[in-house]
Amino acid sequence: MAAVDLEASYRRCRRLNRRFGTTYYAATWLLPPSKRRHVHALYGFCRYADDIVDDLGPVPLAAREEALGDFGDRFFADLAAGGSDDPILAAVVHTVRALGIDPDCFRRFLRSMAMDLRVATYDRFEDLLDYMDGSAAVIGEMMLPVLEPASEEALGPARDLGIAFQLTNFWRDVGDDLLRGRVYVPQEDLDRFGARAALAERRVTPEWVALMRFEVERARAFYRSADRGIALLPPVSARCIAGARILYAGILERIEEAGYDVFHGRARVPGWRKAGVAARLLRPTPPAVLLPDPSA
Repeated sequence: MAAVDLEASYRRCRRLNRRFGTTYYAATWLLPPSKRRHVHALYGFCRYADDIVDDLGPVPLAAREEALGDFGDRFFADLAAGGSDDPILAAVVHTVRALGIDPDCFRRFLRSMAMDLRVATYDRFEDLLDYMDGSAAVIGEMMLPVLEPASEEALGPARDLGIAFQLTNFWRDVGDDLLRGRVYVPQEDLDRFGARAALAERRVTPEWVALMRFEVERARAFYRSADRGIALLPPVSARCIAGARILYAGILERIEEAGYDVFHGRARVPGWRKAGVAARLLRPTPPAVLLPDPSA
């Protein structure tokens, strides 16, 4: 196995995070560098797999499936060997071994990525939750060894925060996902609100607005459930997670401000808002004080 500059691998993962996951990247600056690098490595793994699924260009489905399978096989082989000569996986393998992250988390993640190649719609929200176990909840599980919570009770909130982030992505990216032939809005919800025509025609109708209000509130319920875990984290970790939570939930506010038009633009949290949240969280104020009032 050829030697790979481990620090260069971590830097490459950091660049991926900075380019493609700007909200997460902003929150990582609230962590010390020794922890921040591990978050970048985990993001690098997820981005690598996601690019195979979505960004290989006009590549046949079978070739994408083979590439994703090869990537998973390479990762687990390198993990067993104790190192990698891949410029991304070198940092990932080091992070997983250093922190003792359960390899099954990565198997579940890759299972959900494979579903994206074959599954275009989800009939019920329960079906979507099965997908999000590997695409979202498991990310919260991967993060726990980085964050070092004081209690195992942090597991449930960590999973819920991953789901909240993923639902926020889904509602923000409805238009982009349609171009990829995917619909993450549960089919039962489209029927309940009579919004199938609005989705197909990419129109903001009263039915679509009612549907999106429901889905936005569903995401917020997972944020509220996740908030109880922040008190279980040491202060430096709590500030990072509170920052990511506040900023990412802000995307839902941008969706509302746009009148739930997720077809003709992408809701974003502006850079000044990210900087402001980071500045507030660097003060001595306990991070939980800055979160929304759960009784509101």
